[in-house]
Amino acid sequence: MKEFSNKIAVITGGGTGMGRELACCLTALGANVAICDVSAENMAETVSLASVAEGCKITTHVCDVSSEEQMNNFRSEVVDQHGTDYINILFNNAGIGGGGEFVNGDRDAWERTFGVCWYGVYYGCRAFMDLLVAADEGYIVNTSSVNGFWASIGPDVSHTSYAAAKFAVKGFTEALVTDSRLNAPHVKCSVVMPGHIGTSIALNSSVVHGQGSALEMRAEDVAAVRERLLAAGAPVDNVPDDHIREMMHQRAIAFRDKAPTSAKEAANIILDGVREERWRILVGDDAYHLDALVRRAPEEAYEPDFVAKMHDAGHFDELVPTLEGPKQ
Repeated sequence: MKEFSNKIAVITGGGTGMGRELACCLTALGANVAICDVSAENMAETVSLASVAEGCKITTHVCDVSSEEQMNNFRSEVVDQHGTDYINILFNNAGIGGGGEFVNGDRDAWERTFGVCWYGVYYGCRAFMDLLVAADEGYIVNTSSVNGFWASIGPDVSHTSYAAAKFAVKGFTEALVTDSRLNAPHVKCSVVMPGHIGTSIALNSSVVHGQGSALEMRAEDVAAVRERLLAAGAPVDNVPDDHIREMMHQRAIAFRDKAPTSAKEAANIILDGVREERWRILVGDDAYHLDALVRRAPEEAYEPDFVAKMHDAGHFDELVPTLEGPKQ
């Protein structure tokens, strides 16, 4: 798929981050785009930022990708509003964080994260596969993560649900490459594995989990953050709860605004990967470096000093907690 003009693209999680930037890039290139998200407000902002080529359109659809019923409704709306019996590109991009602990963690948060990050991809492929097969050429782009080959964000933080989901996305997409070649050779597949990208996932995840923003963090959640920081050696025993809330909020903003790769840069890398029909698309220098480290010494990947190797290479500084109080 060398050109996107006059193609029909479907993007989940199109309200912010990479989904928003993919929508903006594709509409500018002459594609018709349908985006879904749980936030109508965020999608409206995406539409306001998009430069839609003449004769093309972008439609918005409120949808929770972890619900198969809602994904099937999204499919029906796309068919109706775009007047089509096919689509060309499906970007299963939506994702949230959370549900890190399995042994002592909250089961609902675990399954919510897994539902969005894995079942969102699975239900997306189920809902739109026949429309992709009906096209002259089709493409499936599933967003995994570096956590699809490295199930960690550091030795002091549990990260089970997100990593399990992203491993599933990676394995499913790799297997789908062969399945498509055998049964629908005109439909290509890529798995995207971003490193640290400047998105709002850290800001949005707690909202999707129904917990509000970090500034609205419940007392029990603040206590859990404090306990984790104390276990990591941070002197936060006497830090007020509101300071911890502000600290986590600022970390989420820094994750978005100080990332080594912007969401727009990531979107362009992904689209270049589609043009080149690369089934494996790493995004960011940190993703390439981490991939090389894990492949070189997989049995060392979960040792406490592994992250230090990434720090030494100038990556993953955001894993170091910021312990300052709120800015005045």
